[in-house]
Amino acid sequence: MYRFSALAMLAAACTTAQSLTDLPRIKNFSAHRVSSDNAFVYSNDDSKRIFPGETFVMADLRGPGVVDHIWITVADNEFAWPRLVRLRVYYDGKKTPSVDVPLGDFFGVGHGYERDLDSLPIRDSSFGRARNSYWPMPFRESCKITVTDEGNRPVTMFYYHVDWQKHASLPDDVAYFHGYYRQERPAVSGKNYEFLNVKGTGHYVGTVLNVIQAGVGWFGEGDDLFYVDGAKHPQIAGTGTEDYFNEAWGLRVSYSSWYGTPVAEGERIGARLTGYRWHVPDPIPFTKSLWAGIEHAGWTYNADGSPRSGFEERPDYFSSAAFWYQKGVNEDLPEPPYGEARLPLGNALQIAVEDSIAEVTTEKGKASVQREVDWGRDLLFFEAEGVGSRLNIPLDVPEKGRYEIVARIAQAPDYGDYYALLDGKPTNLDSREDATSEIPQTGSEVFHNYLPEIYVAVDRPLGWLELEKGRHTLSFVCVGKDGRSSGYYLGVNDVALERIPAASEAPSIEARAPATPTSGIVYRGHPLSAYLNQQKSAETIRAIGSFGPDAASAVNQVTSALSDPDPDVRSAAAWALSQMGASGAAAVPALEKSLSDSNARVRSLSAVALQSFGPKAVAAVPALITALHDPIPYVRAPAADALGSIGPSAKAAVEALTERLLVTGDQAYVLRSMASALGNIGPAAASALPALEQTLKLHRVVYVTREAILKINQQPVPVW
Repeated sequence: MYRFSALAMLAAACTTAQSLTDLPRIKNFSAHRVSSDNAFVYSNDDSKRIFPGETFVMADLRGPGVVDHIWITVADNEFAWPRLVRLRVYYDGKKTPSVDVPLGDFFGVGHGYERDLDSLPIRDSSFGRARNSYWPMPFRESCKITVTDEGNRPVTMFYYHVDWQKHASLPDDVAYFHGYYRQERPAVSGKNYEFLNVKGTGHYVGTVLNVIQAGVGWFGEGDDLFYVDGAKHPQIAGTGTEDYFNEAWGLRVSYSSWYGTPVAEGERIGARLTGYRWHVPDPIPFTKSLWAGIEHAGWTYNADGSPRSGFEERPDYFSSAAFWYQKGVNEDLPEPPYGEARLPLGNALQIAVEDSIAEVTTEKGKASVQREVDWGRDLLFFEAEGVGSRLNIPLDVPEKGRYEIVARIAQAPDYGDYYALLDGKPTNLDSREDATSEIPQTGSEVFHNYLPEIYVAVDRPLGWLELEKGRHTLSFVCVGKDGRSSGYYLGVNDVALERIPAASEAPSIEARAPATPTSGIVYRGHPLSAYLNQQKSAETIRAIGSFGPDAASAVNQVTSALSDPDPDVRSAAAWALSQMGASGAAAVPALEKSLSDSNARVRSLSAVALQSFGPKAVAAVPALITALHDPIPYVRAPAADALGSIGPSAKAAVEALTERLLVTGDQAYVLRSMASALGNIGPAAASALPALEQTLKLHRVVYVTREAILKINQQPVPVW
């Protein structure tokens, strides 16, 4: 009898023929989708916006059921944003997420990169921008999927599908899908790197491993190790890192059904690698516990470039995502790092190089600025004449130190091939002696920028460099072009400076949450009261917020944190209140004050929290009107959204919303929020109709404007 299609489907996918043979069998479930689609029939504005710190609920499903496909594509212009956007999945009303992984790593690619990946459970295409997951995620009562923007810039367009099956029941032996992210920067000396350390009954199904090389040479002589049910010796032990990823003699970019390497940048300092290994044909069962990990050892070199050892522990930077199925929901894993702490080196200064156009110099070419390229990204554009053309960009370093420089470079049909210089010196050098049969890479890397279509932007690490405080010059020199390219041009989106922490600054490894017996609702093994009794910190406040409306008894404690001297604590408090919904409405007066906080993220999240209160936030209308004029666009937009959620009672804001709607040059997502708010205020916003008619001329705002006009005129809004 056909019992459980999604798990059967993935198991059967071990052979395509077997999967296709099963396809004609009659299904005993109904198919459903939740998506970012705008319900307004005549709208093509089908994306959502997520502001810094905000958590957006993608899907909140009622079971029994199985999520069998997730598709996501995003427009975001923050450096390494796939590491800053956090994906979480909650089952059966639990407060602890069973999947807690940065969005990029969940879809198999680390370091905040966008890259293609072609496997059966995960497929990323369109240069990594179309992300698909086919991991079956069964649930018995409910399944909630959220994304949180833990960066400093808004996610301006977030599109998604969540496809799922509704079942009458699920067999008792069906387990829950889990995913967990962790990192060590650098990998801890004297200990093997840990993918997962978990108690329970289940089976391990996948690893995504990311490495940033802190030294030259091949890092990957480390063996994979799996200790099952408390064994003193590994039940499964490998023979080397590339062997774990089913490759040989190193790793290079490749993809396949069950293993692959979407990122492989060589063996220079700062080179990045991502490998995936799906244990679908060969799952690793455990009945009590599982420890999974890998050694971090490889080739090391002396200061003069001569080889020191072919198997020595190395201080490379490791991060990973582990995937497994487990009976019940796991609640005793520690909290993963938050936000910026997950960036490749834990920090980043993103420099918009087009803003320094007045100080840019060129040789054999002309520089200009292109705005709104590839959905909202600005470029410093170089119209090069040919080989030898040179673009010189000023780069201001805030403090003396060791930095990694990453240039985000566009690709296009008329772009050429370039290498980079810093202060006239080559970058990305490797001066090793020849230790194997491979030829050392001693010259600067050449970036090949031809692509049949425009794409912004590929991350190009330029090396780890000792830099003095002050002005430096980053140059790009043309060395030719692809035979298919119609020009030698170059486009630079921005440059990121990442300060490399000294060994003494390396973050401590997180402690495992004690598995103490608890009753009632818990988050990561602890009841709400356990967090209330701790000293206020951003971590504890966010933990309280994770209880959502059930944390209503903690409103006073969280509200008091809005006046904490630490902006991270204030941001956490505003976020926590936004998770409580109307249960947190007692915080309205404090949130009104926070709309004028010195920190933009606090102001933005305060507006998001007020939006979640709906009409109960009516007392904040005057403060929200003031926030419409905030200098930061990602504060103006949620302030307008909050006014819209208040509805007709926010009619005092109509004049201010109308004025802002007519401001020339404001971001499209801000204008959409202004127009939407007027529509939600309804007939009381009739005076805004002439302004809305003008806004119909803006193609990126037209759909929400049409809907707003219908609402104000009290005409039916056709919806799906």
